[in-house]
Amino acid sequence: MNIDWAALGSVFGVSLVATVALVGLFTLGIVGLAKQESASARGTTGSVALARTGAYACFALCVAAVTYGIYLIVA
Repeated sequence: MNIDWAALGSVFGVSLVATVALVGLFTLGIVGLAKQESASARGTTGSVALARTGAYACFALCVAAVTYGIYLIVA
């Protein structure tokens, strides 16, 4: 049995980067929603819309990344 260590390392590296990026993106979405609530309490409507839009964009990118990953596995 021969293990291709370079391929194994490559898969590990890509998985690590993708996981950290996805968790970071989701965290930015959560922070955006928290900023939206604090901006709503202050009464600044422009900041509320911007924070909400940014948070939804982060969540949409998370969904797109997960959907693409599932597509790669199934196809």
